[in-house]
Amino acid sequence: MTDPSPADIPAKEFRDALRAFVGTCSVITVGDGEEASGLVVTSAISLSAEPPLLLACVNRNSSSHPLLEKYGRFGWSSLGAGHQAVAERFSGFGGAKAAARYEGAEWETAVTGARLLKGAPTAFDCTVEEMIQRATHSILIGRVQAIRTTPGQGALIYWNGAYRGLPA
Repeated sequence: MTDPSPADIPAKEFRDALRAFVGTCSVITVGDGEEASGLVVTSAISLSAEPPLLLACVNRNSSSHPLLEKYGRFGWSSLGAGHQAVAERFSGFGGAKAAARYEGAEWETAVTGARLLKGAPTAFDCTVEEMIQRATHSILIGRVQAIRTTPGQGALIYWNGAYRGLPA
C-alpha cells in the first residue's frame, strides 16, 4: 500500500471520516456589541498546565477569526448536556449570525471583557497567546486568565454529524 498524496483524499471524504471522532463541544466567544461573534469548536484541548494554555483550531474564513486577531481576548465555554440550542445558534443553524448567536442564553462578562456562558460546566477567560496559520485554519493558543465552573451540567458532544447530551 502506498501513502496517499493530499490530492488523493477528497476534502468531503476527509470531513465525513472526521465525524467518527467524538468531539466535546465548546463555544468560543469574541468581540463586543455589534461586532460580537463566536463559533462552536470540537477541536479543543489543553496545551499546558503551567502556564495554563488551551488550543483550538479555527477556520480562517469564519467571522470570528479576524475578531480574535483584533480583540486579542476570548471566552471559552464548554457546553453541558442542556446547551444544544446554544451549540446550534453558534453553528449558524437557523441563520443566526454575529451578535444574534448570544440570544436565548445567559452570559457573564469575565476579567478580560470576554463573555462566558452562565451554567457552563467550565469556562475560561483567555487572551490570545498565538495564532499559527496552517492551511485553512489557525491554531489558536489561549492563555487562561480566569476560570468559572458549574458542577453537574453533564456534557454536550458532537458525533456522527449530530449533537448529543450526556447527563452528569
